[in-house]
Amino acid sequence: MTPIVDLQKQLKSLKLSGISQVLELRLLEAQGNQLSHAQFLSLLLDDEVELRRERKLHRLIRQAQIGTDHTLESFDFHFNPAINAARIKALATGEFIRKGENVFFLGPTGTGKTHLTRALCHQACRGYLTVAYYKFYQLFNDLEMARLNNRHERLLRRLCKVDLLAIDDFAFRKLDAREAEYLYAIVDSRYRVRSMIINSNRDISDWMGIFPDPIIANAIMDRLAQNAHQITITGESYRKKLAPGKKTIEAKT
Repeated sequence: MTPIVDLQKQLKSLKLSGISQVLELRLLEAQGNQLSHAQFLSLLLDDEVELRRERKLHRLIRQAQIGTDHTLESFDFHFNPAINAARIKALATGEFIRKGENVFFLGPTGTGKTHLTRALCHQACRGYLTVAYYKFYQLFNDLEMARLNNRHERLLRRLCKVDLLAIDDFAFRKLDAREAEYLYAIVDSRYRVRSMIINSNRDISDWMGIFPDPIIANAIMDRLAQNAHQITITGESYRKKLAPGKKTIEAKT
């Protein structure tokens, strides 16, 4: 058995797959460039660290359920001059998350709210923060299914503790008393500690109408809006600007 085979077995047992994948290449590089033992070891460790970072990023994106298509790099800021690109890029630094602030994207359908929401979620994942992204209706469907399976407390804990919680199509429909209590629990636990991104086709003034009780509505709205960056997007729908006649399009919402 060769020393390389022995090393590969040892690396596998230690779960150092990053080093294992590049070991032979790095050995050739070390021989060709006459690297010292310390330099050789440093390269191997860099490979392992990079692989682990990449895996962690992929895991965070998968757990966030945001896909891989809607990123800041893929967003077309030219399609709607009403969008302040500098402001969006400032939010992408993640400073609002560190401060426990919220972000509201408000405006008509098709103006880029969902893409920007997911893009900021991507940026948070790149900073190795935990993220959860939900459609408004999906959030409460999942909570109800969890309740029926006696798992709603675990889901609520995750929604309360994740670094960034994004809710798409907020105020899509009215809430019943139980759903309003769930939302209050989430918003209250995150208030000034952990951030939320909310996007909606409705004006903030219309949000009150989705709650069954004005008291809980005021409590939720006060906590959501007090430290929020409110970004209103106007203009024509991106979908309408695409060439007509296409049966299948990749649309931004």
